[in-house]
Amino acid sequence: MIKEYRRKRGFTQEGLAEKLNISTRQLQRIEKDETKTTIETLRKIRKILAISDEDMVKIFYENEKDSKHT
Repeated sequence: MIKEYRRKRGFTQEGLAEKLNISTRQLQRIEKDETKTTIETLRKIRKILAISDEDMVKIFYENEKDSKHT
């Protein structure tokens, strides 16, 4: 879902990663749910991409649900 918001807002992975002060590879891993990230990074993502509280909760619970099934 983060990837969709990034694209809707017109950010490249490189551009968003730079604003977040993380590597492009780290952002790729976050978007693919291959890694956990800090709450601070999630807050920055939410703010930059203007993601609603409701959608952030959905993202969190989808990631938690998916990680329990693997």
